[in-house]
Amino acid sequence: MSGCDIRALAVSAREASRALAQAGSTQKNAALRAMAAGLIAGTEQILAANAEDVAAAKAAGETPAFVDRLTLTAARVEAMARGVGQVADLPDPVGEITGMWRRPNGLQVGRMRVPLGVIGIIYESRPNVTADAAALCLKSGNAVILRGGREALGSNRAIAEALSAAVASVGLPGAALAVVPSPDRALVKEMLRLAGLIDVIIPRGGEELIRAVRADATVPIIAHEKGLCHTYVDAGADPAMAAEIAFNAKVERPGVCNAMETLLVHRESAAALLPGLARRLRGAGVEVRGCPATRALVPEAAAADETDWDTEYLALILSVRVVDSFEAAVDHIARHGSGLAEAIVTRDHGRAMRFLREVDAAAVYVNASTRFTDGYEFGMGAEMGISTQKLHARGPMGLIELTCQKFVVLGEGQIRDSRG
Repeated sequence: MSGCDIRALAVSAREASRALAQAGSTQKNAALRAMAAGLIAGTEQILAANAEDVAAAKAAGETPAFVDRLTLTAARVEAMARGVGQVADLPDPVGEITGMWRRPNGLQVGRMRVPLGVIGIIYESRPNVTADAAALCLKSGNAVILRGGREALGSNRAIAEALSAAVASVGLPGAALAVVPSPDRALVKEMLRLAGLIDVIIPRGGEELIRAVRADATVPIIAHEKGLCHTYVDAGADPAMAAEIAFNAKVERPGVCNAMETLLVHRESAAALLPGLARRLRGAGVEVRGCPATRALVPEAAAADETDWDTEYLALILSVRVVDSFEAAVDHIARHGSGLAEAIVTRDHGRAMRFLREVDAAAVYVNASTRFTDGYEFGMGAEMGISTQKLHARGPMGLIELTCQKFVVLGEGQIRDSRG
């Protein structure tokens, strides 16, 4: 074994979660500001640990997109700290009472928002997730156990050490934030079976990770699966707007889950859009893979096959398909989309509203890039990730999604009649 006692880690987190649940907003905000300052103060140590992780990833032949997600710079650490500080400025959902109503017998019934308890998050390659998750969990009154990937172990440990010390400095338990200090996969299996100590597991990563978590977990999970996002350019759409949206959705940061992977173009819009857009994409280093109708307009495009429509590239590769109708586009998205984010570019209000109603995804856009699918861009602050499932939380998960509700009932001596 690795020498890490995951059960002991979870027991400590459980105890810490009770203290966090009772902490007031003032103390939690003080902790968050201390965490932000701790990241800045620890920049040198964090970057040194990250440099070792990045060197190992390059030596292992990881893709440029993978290395980009792993890499930290002083500016990225500063952005992490800024994100943690911004969480302090968000409203605290804990203790909020909503929907109070009075029963005929005089009882008042309502709902109070409370922390989930202990959250386990399993994620890959992006060390900024460590800071984001820690900040959101602390503000929402939850303890968190963070299990990042082997490739970012040093970075995650350095970040967590700075954050945990900051939490303890304001009188809250440092054990509320713990990184699993070993890449041993047996620890993940054990973590997934700690029902009663861990309240929910949030896996963020590729299909293999999600499949493995689902197979082994006895703890409830909130899955953050792949982002196979589409942009559909409708008949009569503004070609200049469509080109800008499509280019941004693919090129701005291709290695993230809300980047576009497939462009669908109505046959009536294809000639006006595709040749010019393909040249611009090619200039940005994008490999275009197209259906026969696409290749008739863009001869240099590679031929797309059926596997392309189901591939999350996370790279400068784009699949393009020309469709004959709005319905064909929606059907393609239903068959191949992952349920994360989908967009339509259109001048037709009716079809825009149909797209919003008929497309099943966590975020659906009209005339905007799928790259906005992000807790910060939605005004929610940092996020735990983007849930692609439908129970409890869907889409970017912020503070509210890290809480649940309990009923609160206020009485004046009422008892239930045995006939009731």
